[in-house]
Amino acid sequence: MATKAGSIDDRIRQRQTVARNPLETIPTTNNPRANIPNTPLASAAIAFSLGSIFAIGALTFLLGGFPNIPLLTYQLGFFLAAWALFHWAEFAVTAGWNLEKCSVDSYLLDNGAMYHVANGAALAEYLIVWYFRPSSKSFPLVTPIGIAMVIAGQALRSIAMIHASTNFSHSVAFHKRDTHQLVTNGIYGWFRHPSYAGFFYWALGTQLVLQNVFTFVLFAVLLWRFFYYRTRAEEAALIRFFGDDYVKYRNQVGTKIPFVP
Repeated sequence: MATKAGSIDDRIRQRQTVARNPLETIPTTNNPRANIPNTPLASAAIAFSLGSIFAIGALTFLLGGFPNIPLLTYQLGFFLAAWALFHWAEFAVTAGWNLEKCSVDSYLLDNGAMYHVANGAALAEYLIVWYFRPSSKSFPLVTPIGIAMVIAGQALRSIAMIHASTNFSHSVAFHKRDTHQLVTNGIYGWFRHPSYAGFFYWALGTQLVLQNVFTFVLFAVLLWRFFYYRTRAEEAALIRFFGDDYVKYRNQVGTKIPFVP
């Protein structure tokens, strides 16, 4: 009986090990916030939801909206598709090139209340203004410019995350790991914080797509304030990590974010 019980325990442990192997995303360098369960089921549900939103938004955009659902315009469709793709790509790029930091938090859906309030305000402004004054959403060049900014911003951020690989982190690192290297080549030779610049222009682009006046200004102010203070804290840590090498790099390469030196 002891042998049989032992073999059962061994098989249970083997199944648990197999179940954790390719699907579990347990980061080795940071702990998930735990507001969203860090499980394969939660990740699958989020991916399915984001994929569904992306599909609906992309179809709406490509078809130019739906006449039977007037509020579901091509502008709103693009916004929804871009939002869903952004959050899916954050997880996908982290899983592909930075697995040691990958968790359900990598979707960036638990990104603070202000982020969701700002996006909610953007949707509210668009729908209210479109309903009462649809002509104010029909300036011919604004939406195409916004689409270009969204695409460029998304590409810039994803390329930066891929290029930095394990040296990238969604949260500011205040303790240097042995494997942490200073990345100054590739896209980092043009932008000092390319992932921040990418998100900055992506977010402003979404508001140009919607032709939102109020939330465009709101996003610009909030994002400038966030990245100004975040880069100050992050660069203080990077100077501690890399000393004069980072000071020299900072003097040579700008952020390309307005008023963020």
